[in-house]
Amino acid sequence: MTVARLVFPALRWRKETGFGHEDGAIDTALSLGVGGFVVFGVGGARADEIGRLTEEIRHRAGRPLLLGSDLERGAGQQARRLTEIPPPAALASLDEETVIAWAGTTTAREARRMGINWVLAPDADLDLEPENPIIQTRSFGSDPSRVSHAVRSWIHAAQAEGVLACAKHYPGHGRTRLDSHQGLPRVEVPLEVLAGTDLRPFEAAVDAGVASIMTAHVAYPAWDPSGASATRSPVILGHLRRQLRFGGLIVTDALIMEGARAGRPETDVVVEALLAGCDLLLYPGDAAAVTEAIRGAADSPELAARLEGSLARYQRAVESVAGSTPSMADIIGLSAPQVAERLLANGFLRGSPPALGSTIDLEVVDDDQGGWYAPGPNDVVRRSLARRKVAVGHGGARVVLVFAEPRAAKGRSGFGPATQERLAAVVPGAALVVLFAHPRLAAEVPGECPVLGAWHRQPLMQEAVGGWLGKAVSGER
Repeated sequence: MTVARLVFPALRWRKETGFGHEDGAIDTALSLGVGGFVVFGVGGARADEIGRLTEEIRHRAGRPLLLGSDLERGAGQQARRLTEIPPPAALASLDEETVIAWAGTTTAREARRMGINWVLAPDADLDLEPENPIIQTRSFGSDPSRVSHAVRSWIHAAQAEGVLACAKHYPGHGRTRLDSHQGLPRVEVPLEVLAGTDLRPFEAAVDAGVASIMTAHVAYPAWDPSGASATRSPVILGHLRRQLRFGGLIVTDALIMEGARAGRPETDVVVEALLAGCDLLLYPGDAAAVTEAIRGAADSPELAARLEGSLARYQRAVESVAGSTPSMADIIGLSAPQVAERLLANGFLRGSPPALGSTIDLEVVDDDQGGWYAPGPNDVVRRSLARRKVAVGHGGARVVLVFAEPRAAKGRSGFGPATQERLAAVVPGAALVVLFAHPRLAAEVPGECPVLGAWHRQPLMQEAVGGWLGKAVSGER
């Protein structure tokens, strides 16, 4: 079997071309013999577009593949018209196992409908560092026991539907203050501390039979004095294999991230990752160069033995998912809009429900500009109010919508200077601030006006806020 089976290029949807611009890259990758792809539809891909893409790839390959996608917030994270699920922190705030199980089941079933058989979720990190710029609401929380329970429930529910799940980012990304998209973070905490905290959700994932675990491009020098990231650390990955007794696939986080390379050639990094214990190489910048680098180093007895084990694990995973069938169990009687409404009804982060008149004056403060990829729309609340025939204009009760989600290469956890300046200008005199962000950012909203927590900018939560405001204006609230 070719070593290229361990290489997984990314395919990204574009507004102008859909997935059409990826045709040449797909042909090249399949000719190399790659083991599959990671599919990104963020920005507007339809579910049927992704379905056609995965079907065509399988046809062109003529062999089973693993086709993965980041679905931490449900299949709607990558495809329009599929279910958007609130972020893990929001789900965990409801403190109901059935909600977590509903999320895992719904995500997996809709993934299968698109031809995705490998779900790159759940996030098993602990939300421990307020200055962390990239985890935040992606985590189920800060308590190791509660997060472990949620991770276990999500994995059981998803894998029962015939997909592979992937717990990430081992051994934990929740303590970093640097985004690994932008550099190599360092966590100065020894194994003795990590074992009782950060590692516990990964132990739970292994106990739940998770099919794969993704590494963190994070260094833990008190554990591995070499300063290598977990992705390239035999010490840290050896702990996962031997002490945690994980026998599934160890996969890298995206290799295009600066934390993966730390200023070094990608071709060197991938060989080191395989030697350290990684099985699959996700999202390289140059799949052909990476494959050639592995072939060139394969004469090493140590690497040859590693490759043999990785290829065997890959083959078992492909065969297991190819022969899997969904449970067909009834999905718990929930819908995403119901969950979103419950999140808003769960209580204000700050203050009491405001009195709103017949007209709402919306102000948008969007902290999510910049970063590697464009943010989602911030006008869904306005459109939702228009459908409900709620008057929106100057002179009404001022409602400030604040957007601040964790995003790749955004580089900060709280509000940037421009956002702080804007908030200082528009919040005084406001009737309500709606915070589409981690609840702790309420402390950064100036003044004393009420703050409603809405967790994330996804259309689902914006639509729910539109409904909440509409009821407040009509007197139903």
